[in-house]
Order: sequence, then C-alpha cells, then structure tokens
Amino acid sequence: MKGVGDDKDSEGSEWIIKVLEEKDDRPLWISVWGGVNTLAQSLEKIKRTKSKKEAKRLISKLRIYTISDQDDSGLWIRNNFPDLFYIVSPGDYYANATWTGINSYIKGIDNSTISNRWIAENIQQNHGPLGAEYPDVAWGVEGDTPAFLSLIPNGLNNSEHPEWGAWGGRYALYKPEFDKTKKGGSIVTIAPETRAIWTNVNDEYTPYVAKEYGRTVKKDTLTFNDNKATLWRWRDDFQNDFAARMDWCLMTYDEANHPPVPALTHAEEFTVKSGESFSLDAFKSTDPDGDNLSYLWFHYPEESSYNKEINMGAENVHIVNLTAPKVDKKETLHFILKLSDKGSPSLTRYKRVIVTVLPK
Repeated sequence: MKGVGDDKDSEGSEWIIKVLEEKDDRPLWISVWGGVNTLAQSLEKIKRTKSKKEAKRLISKLRIYTISDQDDSGLWIRNNFPDLFYIVSPGDYYANATWTGINSYIKGIDNSTISNRWIAENIQQNHGPLGAEYPDVAWGVEGDTPAFLSLIPNGLNNSEHPEWGAWGGRYALYKPEFDKTKKGGSIVTIAPETRAIWTNVNDEYTPYVAKEYGRTVKKDTLTFNDNKATLWRWRDDFQNDFAARMDWCLMTYDEANHPPVPALTHAEEFTVKSGESFSLDAFKSTDPDGDNLSYLWFHYPEESSYNKEINMGAENVHIVNLTAPKVDKKETLHFILKLSDKGSPSLTRYKRVIVTVLPK
C-alpha cells in the first residue's frame, strides 16, 4: 500500500483507467503475476475522482485473477471494493494455492510434461530464438501461467464462470475461513476476508489411462480430491498446446500440428425429462491436418447440480446414449467432450454440453 495514494499514479494505473473508459462493454481481465498495487492505485483514483454511479460502472467491467497475495494491497482491494470480481487463493501459504497445480509433482500420475527433459526437448532446444531464451526451472514451471490459462478459447474455458472449471482451475464464490489461509511464512500481512471471493474448491477426479488392448482408455485405480486437481487434470493438454505453439515459431503450416475442431450434431444446451433417453454426439468433429481423432465424454459432477455418477457406457466414441436420471426437481448436468488428435504433439479441444433434467 506504500505504492497507493494521491501522488502515486503510474503509467500502468493510468492505462487501466483509460481502457475501462473506452466505449467497450466487454469485461477487462487483469492478470496479476505479482503485487497488485498498480490495480489498487487505479481503483483508489476511480473511487476518489468519479461519481458513485460511474465508479460502479467501470469497476463492474473488471475481472481479476491474481497469483495469490504478494503484497498487502490485494486484501485492501477486496475489502474496499466488495463487488469486484476477484479470483485468488488467499493467504500466505502458496503450497495450498490452486495455481500451484500447474507444476506440482503428483504421486501416482505421469508428470513428464513438467519434467526438465520435456522442457528441453519441446521448448528450449531447436525451437528458435524464443525457445533459446526459455530459462531452466529455478522455482516452478510456468508458475504464473494460470493467470491467463482460463482465457484461451478452447471450448472448455468460460471465463465468466470460474465454477465451471478450466485450464486455470476451478473456483467457487464464498468467504474462506481465515484459519485455513493463515499458515505463516510470507512477508504479506493477511487478515480475515470480509466478503465472498472466487477461491479454492475441490474436484474429486479419477484420471483416464491408456490401455494397450481393447477399449483404448479406462479409469485409473487412483482418485484425487483437492483443489489442485481442478488445474493439473488438464496439464498434459495445455503443455502439449504450449509445445505446438513453439513448433509454430519455426514450422510451416503443413509441417506443424493444429488442434481438432469439435462439432456437435445437436445444441450445446437442451432439456430432457427424468427417465428420458438422449444422446451426445460429436460426429461432425474434424481435424485441420486430417489426423485421426480420439473422443472422451465424461460427466463433470462438481459443475452440475446433479452430482451422482452417470454411467457413460463406452465413453471413447463419438456418440454416447444416455438416460436422464430420476430427479425430484430441476437439475443440470455438465458433460465435457475431450477431443484429441493423434498428431505430434497430440492436441485437445473440448465441447461443453449442459443438459437440464426436469422431473416428470
């Protein structure tokens, strides 16, 4: 907060206000990889110099994702601007933060896409001047990248719905308990949150693993239940996406691999009645390089109001035929299609289908 006050305007804080004042109703995302006092200065000036109506209009356009609290202005912002859309793993104990799932070593799964060998082969060496500048890991691979991962248009990400889950993790809107965020060890002074924020929430996640014979995938014997799983469950997909983008720096279009294009034969949202049969079908999906495609349909219970298990049958085909569960009230089911090609590196895109189930 030493950087916030009447005479503390900066090029950055003035730029944020300038962009907010443009005739553009789209949300303005501020991805914060360090201290957030530049944003705090913008907000302080808006509150001090604008009418209440205008300040509310400008602030309503803001969307904030911060890589934890790295100075004391984050909590000040949340306390003084209670309506501000703010995603953060609060407190000073980074080990519990959702964003650390990007580089956490997870026992029981294949962690190779964050290994030093993988980075050397796919990013650093033989990938042009950008790759040559990419440093060896000193703290954590791509630790700040979750600040914008959920903004990449991939069919899964929906930046206005942090509770739906995305490459940057999944978050719920609530006021966290102070005892669960106060761990000590940082120079950042923390205090209890005074209002609801978008913050850590758990997924119960059982990975699919490849099979050599028969059906190509099966569920693993390990199940994870924590907030980091909401992010690392997509890690191989976005790391392969990173590798492909590095290939694009050097290769021609024909030489490089590109992501598949999921396409449904039906609407992305529809309504059925309890006990009614329905299908999810991505038969129209294509690949720009002509690669063979792998399909994987799954129910995402944490995103759904109905969170009981749904039997998907053979989930690795373009169409799955399902029966709506018996419900006593209106429920929603979120289904995700994960569509991957067999190019190198294998690339993945998604389709989200929201099915509303009404009681008979």
